[in-house]
Amino acid sequence: MITDGLMLLGVLMALACVLIVLEKTSGWKVFKYVPGMVFMYLSCALLNTLGLFGDGEAVRGPTGDVANVLLPAMIFLFLFECDLRKVWRLGPRLLLTYAVAVASLFGGMVLVYLLFKGLLHEESWRALSALLASWTGGSANMVAVQGVLQAPETIFGYALITDTTMYSLWLMVLFASVGLAPKFNRFTKADTSYLDLSDVTVKQDERPVTVNSLAITVFGSIFVAIMARWVGGLLPEYGDVINSTTWTILIVSVLGLIVAVTPMSTTAGARPVGTLMLYMVIGDIASGSDFAAITQAPLYILVGILVLLFHAFIMIGYAKLTKTDLFTVAVASAGNMGGLASAPAVAGAYSQQLIPVGVLFALLGSFLGTFIGLAGAQVMGAL
Repeated sequence: MITDGLMLLGVLMALACVLIVLEKTSGWKVFKYVPGMVFMYLSCALLNTLGLFGDGEAVRGPTGDVANVLLPAMIFLFLFECDLRKVWRLGPRLLLTYAVAVASLFGGMVLVYLLFKGLLHEESWRALSALLASWTGGSANMVAVQGVLQAPETIFGYALITDTTMYSLWLMVLFASVGLAPKFNRFTKADTSYLDLSDVTVKQDERPVTVNSLAITVFGSIFVAIMARWVGGLLPEYGDVINSTTWTILIVSVLGLIVAVTPMSTTAGARPVGTLMLYMVIGDIASGSDFAAITQAPLYILVGILVLLFHAFIMIGYAKLTKTDLFTVAVASAGNMGGLASAPAVAGAYSQQLIPVGVLFALLGSFLGTFIGLAGAQVMGAL
């Protein structure tokens, strides 16, 4: 059993290192369906379930302190690419479809929570809010909301398992839908000509990672995170959701959006460094999880299935009512569910020229997902 906090931190770093290298270099097909960060969670949770990780502040303290700084630093870096000026250039139809996708996932989560509230853990709303953040943004948003709401580790584990399972199935549905596009567009009587006029472009930073860029992305982001935590601790708290962590996330999000419209947004290494931080944050959460109570996970997976069915029903009805094409609907959904890892791929399955639309949808979600999850927490917590 590990009873030293620094040793636990070292083990988490070693696991993250091995999984990242394997995902990038091994060529194993399993990583196409299950991201390395999910294996990070499962590995850490399994080791804790087997009793390898000790309890107490002396053991958990160092990793918790590191994760509390890395979380806002990670969000700050991930928003470097989110230039809102480019998001507005998507046009009203694309933006409206994205908004409907968000609303359908939000509404579906709240409704299904109401149906199953009596069967779920009394604090399940915290984990489902984190799941909502993931399904309207991404994994970074999920751990950000978890950092604010502090759902019990085991319950959060159910949400992560649901996220992974439903994410993989939904992406298969979206990719399979490409062949149905002509029939779907005839069904909705959609006019797709506006897609050919899209002039949305995305910055492609090809500059190599240097000591200078690493100094900015690593030291700079950590400094911003520490200062944001300090300022957030000085601001007033309101209820269970608006606390110092919420203020911290809001501060780094605003600062990240400001950086996104400056030359600093092209700093090489922002996303890779942010990804490293994400692995460590997930490892800290998972090291407190216990698979011994996994018998409740199927119920959370059922919740996820019903939310996605509600989402699909609303999106199809919206497409028919507004004569919207399948590409717009599918990429809006992928921009929420898949984020930067999948939305560009779904867009590219329709046309390589439309990949920027998928990227910008995902970037929009990377900013909004955290706040949508927190808004869901306000609603479900009140219910």
